[in-house]
Amino acid sequence: MAAPLLEIRNLVTEFRTESGLVRAVKGVDLTIEQGQTVALVGESGSGKSVTSLSVMRLIPSAIGGIASGEILFRGKGGVVLDLARLPEKAMRGLRGNEISMIFQEPMTSLNPTQKVGAQIAEAALLHQGMTRSQAWSHAIEMLALVEIPEPARRAEIYPHQMSGGMRQRVMIAMALACNPALLIADEPTTALDVTVQLQILELMRRLQREIGMGILFITHNLGVVAEIADRVAVMYGGRIVESADVHQLFDRPSHPYTKGLLSSMPQVDHAARAAGQHVRLQAIPGSVVDPRNPPAGCDFSPRCQWALDTCQAAVPPVFTVSPDHGARCLRWSEMNG
Repeated sequence: MAAPLLEIRNLVTEFRTESGLVRAVKGVDLTIEQGQTVALVGESGSGKSVTSLSVMRLIPSAIGGIASGEILFRGKGGVVLDLARLPEKAMRGLRGNEISMIFQEPMTSLNPTQKVGAQIAEAALLHQGMTRSQAWSHAIEMLALVEIPEPARRAEIYPHQMSGGMRQRVMIAMALACNPALLIADEPTTALDVTVQLQILELMRRLQREIGMGILFITHNLGVVAEIADRVAVMYGGRIVESADVHQLFDRPSHPYTKGLLSSMPQVDHAARAAGQHVRLQAIPGSVVDPRNPPAGCDFSPRCQWALDTCQAAVPPVFTVSPDHGARCLRWSEMNG
């Protein structure tokens, strides 16, 4: 059997602060197969973006970096590379070529002084060995691929002349310019309205089918997860606390944090609505764990109504809920009782 497209093993990422070393990612394990979409879900501060930046090796060495673990990527020709130990020159050859990333806010990621066509063409010039004329034509093709009208004309304009949805399509065009094997999408639809969000998700699904790439989709929106993901990994306090097939996760959440996230989604209660009653949203009490001062045991225990004394004594292991479904909770079997 071929190796997974991406396999993260026991990844630990640290930052240097005035308070000392802070662990933002604490032993993450994650696997993505070719053509698969894995959603990484959690509140802001849970370690999702740091995990993605670790894969891309984009954390400045002056402030921190990967402390231990492996990031195994199956590159072209089936060669498996450990990105955690790959020389920077080799990483530059992978970024934007075999591994691409879509960032959360395109207006801060796109260069305001360059035409969008030139920014897409840059990757083709750097990695595909095209001439400037070929790269420009390729940029126009990519704009057409992401369904931007009049792509030849739009290639000549600047980011500020486009809507938010159009700028996000440009970011996708840039990310896919070299047909990457792995696409990392960090909250790519957060700043968009619901209609445009749906269009972007449909576009990503179509392009994935055509190109066959794997996707690591980072979000806090479980509605988006239901639309696009094959598997879900729920992250809290720098750890994966539950992972499962998307249907299993929604049908049988087995960690209190996952249950809290699902319960906090807006629900339509038709009976209450007909009676003129207001239905309050449920919220997870407390705040995200402070990585500078984490609890000794389960990171979620200070906010968890199910917590036991043993939960606060040591970090729980991952329990097998069912084949291919794991939860890091001592009381996982009671979550759906």
